[in-house]
Amino acid sequence: MDKKKQQLLELLKEKSYRYSPDRPFKLASGRESPYYIDCRPVTHSAQGLALIGEIIFDLVQDLEIQAIGGLTMGADPIAHAVALTSYQQGRPINAFSVRKEPKGHGAGGQVVGDVKPGERVVIVEDVITTGGSTLKAVNAARDFGLQIVKVLILVDREEGGREAVAAVAPEVEAVFRLGELKDG
Repeated sequence: MDKKKQQLLELLKEKSYRYSPDRPFKLASGRESPYYIDCRPVTHSAQGLALIGEIIFDLVQDLEIQAIGGLTMGADPIAHAVALTSYQQGRPINAFSVRKEPKGHGAGGQVVGDVKPGERVVIVEDVITTGGSTLKAVNAARDFGLQIVKVLILVDREEGGREAVAAVAPEVEAVFRLGELKDG
């Protein structure tokens, strides 16, 4: 594992990963688990953003995509970090967000940002359990007219979500798995 990825893993272990076998956590999926992963302390930190931007940009820079994004709020800092890094590297990739529900006023819509129908995009997600949030983002992006090239997940909880998304996306990759956060 390269140095940047190791640094990000250590940050996730320190700030995002919790284990409580006696008092399980209720997850967004409705399931209970002794493991809880909240990536926001890392995805909203200066160091986390820098590492995420560089690591994810390295994974997408050769895909000929115009934008990167996913379901707000988990995907937003990841997409913004990649957009900034891509611009600094001279290979701009724009960011977009998928609202949980279409906006009922103004211009409306569920997909917002500097993205247009027909563009090639990567969908990102901070944590995947069942895949429900990621599938919502994939479906909204497709309904908007975007061509999904790949789905990238920061942490896969290894509970079937990645496989569920793989059934509808051309390629799915996780940067880290729950097992890597549990180790050490």
